[in-house]
Amino acid sequence: MGFIDKGKIDYTLYFITDTTYASVDEMVARVDAAIKGGAGIVQLREKDRGTREYIEIATRVHEVTKKAGVPLIIDDRLDVALAMGAEGVHVGSSDMPVSLARRIADKIAGKDFIIGATAKTVPAALDAYKNGADYLGCGAIYPTTTHVKTVITSTDTLRDVCNAVPIPVNAIGGLNASNMDVLAGIPIAGICVVSAIMKASDPERAAREIYERSAKL
Repeated sequence: MGFIDKGKIDYTLYFITDTTYASVDEMVARVDAAIKGGAGIVQLREKDRGTREYIEIATRVHEVTKKAGVPLIIDDRLDVALAMGAEGVHVGSSDMPVSLARRIADKIAGKDFIIGATAKTVPAALDAYKNGADYLGCGAIYPTTTHVKTVITSTDTLRDVCNAVPIPVNAIGGLNASNMDVLAGIPIAGICVVSAIMKASDPERAAREIYERSAKL
């Protein structure tokens, strides 16, 4: 995990996988394509996998991300992240508390381990930051087609969250190259995308276009 400098991660395009739309082989190929298109951080989301299978898939994805010098974040499962040597974990409001994840990770993986958290309100953002989160995901900005329960977050709330904490905040939820202009002027670090790359006919091209647009917000 030592090859990642937490202060130099490029959050402009944060790619989240979803094998609802593809086989594991195809997903791994799309991770590679997304990184070539500009993704600076990748999150593996496999909510319905058993622990052993999740570790096996994560290890495959990690071979791609590590070669590219891009951090791999495991969704929800700190045990999986620590077991296979990922660079970090992302926890939602119903997952392990940030404070506990930070305490465990610091002892096992060290302080370079990345912990991301979902925060839909300013109080939640402040709580996550104070308890050791390195970055936040805030949304959903638009309705999403992923199999994740979402609550729409206004752009005003997103702006307030960004201004409340000194750590990177990424917008998430139904975002793609054609609808992210609504975020212009909000001090986000970047955007998170799932289906905009997982469903794209040319994932590398889709990633590059999203990256370029996100960088100009």
